[in-house]
Amino acid sequence: MFELIRQIRWQDFVDIGIITFLVYRSLQIVRGSRAMQMIIGLAVILVAYVSSRALGLLTLNWILDNFLGSIILVIIVIFQSDIRRALTQVGSAPLFGAAERTVQPREDIVEEIVQAAAALAARHVGGLIVLEREVGLNEYMEIGTRLDARVSRELVESVFLPHSPIHDGALVIQKGRVTAVRCLLPLSTNPNLRKSWGTRHRAALGVTEETDAVAVIISEQEGTVALVVGGNVTENIDVARLRSALQDLLT
Repeated sequence: MFELIRQIRWQDFVDIGIITFLVYRSLQIVRGSRAMQMIIGLAVILVAYVSSRALGLLTLNWILDNFLGSIILVIIVIFQSDIRRALTQVGSAPLFGAAERTVQPREDIVEEIVQAAAALAARHVGGLIVLEREVGLNEYMEIGTRLDARVSRELVESVFLPHSPIHDGALVIQKGRVTAVRCLLPLSTNPNLRKSWGTRHRAALGVTEETDAVAVIISEQEGTVALVVGGNVTENIDVARLRSALQDLLT
């Protein structure tokens, strides 16, 4: 026992500390993103590979063995955007992460969004507000304009006014803060969408089909508000129903 302790070098502690820190930071970066879901999927494949070998399932084992044989290439192809974003975060973020910011109560955030949406609809000013839940939206914010602001009716309205230089695209709310505006979202490719729906509707459908985000659309043509969740649109929603739905969805 004492002989083993004497063989441990100080470099071993440094080595373990660095690896622990790298693993911790990696988990922080992928937490709440689609990358985490993909990692879970790869873990399931690995479990299936080990199980197939133990149970003697030769065909399944052969397929998985060939797949895992090129796992490095598969990881690079699947996670190329996440790897690029992670390296950017490592280069720009503080070493031990940013300090936690005070966020508004959920009820206040919902009320500000509801009031802003109603005011924009009454003036026939279009807008698209996207609220992050479990799955991260960072990849859609790379082309947008970054902010870090309290959610307020005045801010949301000012962003979408026609004369504003940042009125195009979506406003994204993460962890109770307005974190980006003028964001480009993936458009839905569903061929059965209503012909009258424009880019805002297709973008709201696209982001809610790919993530668990909630989108609020303000139509400038009809002067109405719509709520989009999981690729499903609730049109012409009034203030009371919108408030109640957002409070339920953001718990």
